[in-house]
Amino acid sequence: MNGHIAFRSGNPSLNKNTFKSFSVSTQEEMTLDGTVNKTGISLLILMFTATYTWNSPSIGLMIIGGIGGFIVGIITHFKRHLSGITVPIYAALEGLLLGGISIMFEQLYPGIVSQAIFITFGILGSLLLAYKSGFIKPTENFKLGVAAATGGIAFIYMISWIMSFWGGSIPLIHSSSTFGIVFSIGVIIIAALNLVLDFDFIEQGVEMGAPKYMEWYGAFGLMVTLIWLYLEILRLLAKLNSQRS
Repeated sequence: MNGHIAFRSGNPSLNKNTFKSFSVSTQEEMTLDGTVNKTGISLLILMFTATYTWNSPSIGLMIIGGIGGFIVGIITHFKRHLSGITVPIYAALEGLLLGGISIMFEQLYPGIVSQAIFITFGILGSLLLAYKSGFIKPTENFKLGVAAATGGIAFIYMISWIMSFWGGSIPLIHSSSTFGIVFSIGVIIIAALNLVLDFDFIEQGVEMGAPKYMEWYGAFGLMVTLIWLYLEILRLLAKLNSQRS
């Protein structure tokens, strides 16, 4: 393989160095269909374990899912060649966490989860269509802007998380006030735009003949973004429902 991708993504799993060390070989190569299949399998695994904690809520399983998913996600990021093993495990663990979170929101606001799922996949389908049609083109400035905005959001959330250890927070971003709702909408827009970068990453990987295991890694990056998008949509819908009650 000649050269490497000039790629920038807000998703830390999908960045400009991912394909840098690959060289021409006779091994099987990454394909678009293969990546789509791996993404579908991963989402099915996630939904299966999410259904379990949805029907049998358990704080213990949620903790295992959250901590375990984080650890396996880190391993996947640094040991990409193990993606065929780690990504299904990551999907299963994240499902345990998401199922528990979802049922908590559903008990507070009945119907909110189905709305969030519908909106999440609606955004996925719409942006995929816009990307394939060329309506949205991930130029270098576009990638830089999305990456910078994603980093800014991550910084704000990190500060809020650190403050929580001392009983503090950034109330405006968590409240159901107008500012809180506008903030959530902004975060959803940035999360959605990260999907465009994920599509571009996968397409470029296919064009460059990346190794077959990168299909799983591409599915991993896309799943990370979808999980983030889904959770942010849940938060926004909860804020809107809170205003009505």
